[in-house]
Amino acid sequence: MYDLTIALEDRPGALAEMGEALGLASLSIEGGGAWVVNGEGVAHFLFEDGGAARTALESAGIRVLAAREVLVQRLDQAAPGQLGKITRRMAEAGVNIAALYSDHNHQLILVVDDLAKGRDASEAWRREMSESNK
Repeated sequence: MYDLTIALEDRPGALAEMGEALGLASLSIEGGGAWVVNGEGVAHFLFEDGGAARTALESAGIRVLAAREVLVQRLDQAAPGQLGKITRRMAEAGVNIAALYSDHNHQLILVVDDLAKGRDASEAWRREMSESNK
């Protein structure tokens, strides 16, 4: 899975144009969101095929700032503190989280600056959670 960081103008129709470009390319968004901060629109959306999504958007004149592979993790929604625990694991591993959101399958999506270290920290957290549930 790939997260695309997408620059959007802060104006009516910018998000619609993005969605239409993806629809014309038969690409589905798997999760993400869009925000306006200080007059600049930015979106983080999740795709199975990041390359195809990037091509479709750029062909429509929409600027893609980054395309990155993501970490996918399922939190135990019944156990409070899960987000704090996994993000603490990332911090202790020296991994910076650039974006965090949920996908359409209720999984946590982490966009990190060091995928290898992040993957190790994520797996260690998963093992820790499995052991504590026994």
